[in-house]
Amino acid sequence: MQAIILAAGMGRRLKKLTENQPKCMISVNGIPMIQRMLKQLDHCHLNRIIIVTGHKGEELQSFVSSLPLSTPVTYIDNPVYKTTNNIYSLFLAKDQLLMDDTILLESDLIFEQEVLTQIISDPYPNLALVAPFESWMDGTVVLLDKQDNIMKFLTRKDFRFEDIHSYYKTVNIYKFSRSFSSTHYVPFLEAYSKALGNNEYYEQVLKVISLLDDHDLKATRLENGFWYEIDDEQDLDIAESIFTDSQSRLSRLSKRFGGYWRYPGLLDFCYLVNPYFPNSRFMGEIKASFEALTTSYPSGLDVNNLLAAKSLGLEKNQILTGNGAAELIKPLIRSFNNAVGVLKPSFEEYGSCSQHAVYFSVTTPDYTYTAQDIMDFYKDKELEALVLVNPDNPTGNYIPKKDVLSLAQYCKERNITLILDESFIDFSFAEESPSLMSQEILDEYRNLVLIKSISKSYGVPGLRLGLLACSDPEVIRRVRKELPIWNINSLAEYFLQIFEKYRRDYQEALEHFKSTREKLFRSLQSIRQLKLYPSQANFIMCEITDGCSATQIAELLLNRYNILVKDLSHKPGMEGREFIRIAVRTEEDNERLADALKHILR
Repeated sequence: MQAIILAAGMGRRLKKLTENQPKCMISVNGIPMIQRMLKQLDHCHLNRIIIVTGHKGEELQSFVSSLPLSTPVTYIDNPVYKTTNNIYSLFLAKDQLLMDDTILLESDLIFEQEVLTQIISDPYPNLALVAPFESWMDGTVVLLDKQDNIMKFLTRKDFRFEDIHSYYKTVNIYKFSRSFSSTHYVPFLEAYSKALGNNEYYEQVLKVISLLDDHDLKATRLENGFWYEIDDEQDLDIAESIFTDSQSRLSRLSKRFGGYWRYPGLLDFCYLVNPYFPNSRFMGEIKASFEALTTSYPSGLDVNNLLAAKSLGLEKNQILTGNGAAELIKPLIRSFNNAVGVLKPSFEEYGSCSQHAVYFSVTTPDYTYTAQDIMDFYKDKELEALVLVNPDNPTGNYIPKKDVLSLAQYCKERNITLILDESFIDFSFAEESPSLMSQEILDEYRNLVLIKSISKSYGVPGLRLGLLACSDPEVIRRVRKELPIWNINSLAEYFLQIFEKYRRDYQEALEHFKSTREKLFRSLQSIRQLKLYPSQANFIMCEITDGCSATQIAELLLNRYNILVKDLSHKPGMEGREFIRIAVRTEEDNERLADALKHILR
């Protein structure tokens, strides 16, 4: 068996990175892609490796000749690489295709060894390696039957985004037997090039062959190992966070703060959302209006404040909408010139935004605290504002409504603004109607500012929608002056517009969530190395008690099982103990996480 690598392209989308070197010599974490690929192929004991060069071909040959490879490497030059596409590069290697069974690869791929091993070890002679199609992918897409026969290579005309669950993306690694190349691929390659020219892709030939009754080409679905195709700088950035050493991967991925849909198969137990809302009917309504929403300006801040007030039953001049709660938190906290009381551990955004934070460090072994504890700590301290997240993040600590009202009264008597973050309150079932988000309470406590992240409880973090409510017009004025006229997008506005119709669905989703959280708690509780902390939020905080570090557990979950959890070992206020925070997802996902933890900790 031999390998043919197509490496003639210019890689224009990588801009300056490919001005003076071939695309395949771009480094991912310090290792050129071609070096990594050749080393992996060298492990496969092939008869030869053929590289079709073009752009900066001499530099590529010089570099490859310096590598310690045991497999012979030969080259074919594509002198017209600027005006042709990869169909011509493969056409130039047609004689080599007829010499041996071939693994065909594109040089802008990066993958783990298991990816290559799977297609080589598969006994079927003619294969396209494929992976489930993801919405961010581009390139060749196929339809398969239950026996993995390739039914169709889809064109742009055939492609329907509503059907992507049934699509597979080619990984751009193929295996052709010498016989297949002789009877099918090379004859069709020659005919296609002659009839339609050389500025095409070699997959077009496979598309034609797939129409034959006896085309003899199957797919093998990728089972293990990561892969990525690098076409632009964003691809390179993502590839560097995937193909790094196991110790760095967790840190690099965590610092991205989202965007994980571009990481194939990643299960995100780090970021916190509602797994059961919006439901399919709600999403269907948004999809039906997507074109109008994306091609229209959203309304200004006044209109969106009105929509939010209507949804919450509040006065329109007492509420502000934000591009996520973070957009509201920063100007709110920075509007205070004097000390702001902040709990630790808790959501760090409040402390980091404050110029004069006075921290109440929770020191109880289980990180529980009461409203009275807060009042006792701050009784002899001068504060302009006090922040409480209830239920708290990451501990899940919950203070009953009557006690929060006592804290509001305490602050009122001392002319302190109480900032109450209720982003997780909808997940609490400790009492009926735990929220303070009501017109009556806001009117009584003008010193109360309520913050709510719509992302977490309503399951729409991509819309970036947050709310602030307060009956003090001065607070509203100070925050509002920092907000632009258009601060939320049309999709977020439409969400506010139609939510009222789905209020009952939302309550049903919360009930479903409650049973799912309880089931996950019981499942994790059976792992003797974990100590669980009761939570009224959509996550569970776990302490590792057997000597393993939280970072080790988080790294193992990510590197072995492609599961991301929150490592709390560096969280202010939690130093010296080992905690992870686990989001509550669907029962199927939760089961997968629990099984992974059991295998790691057994």
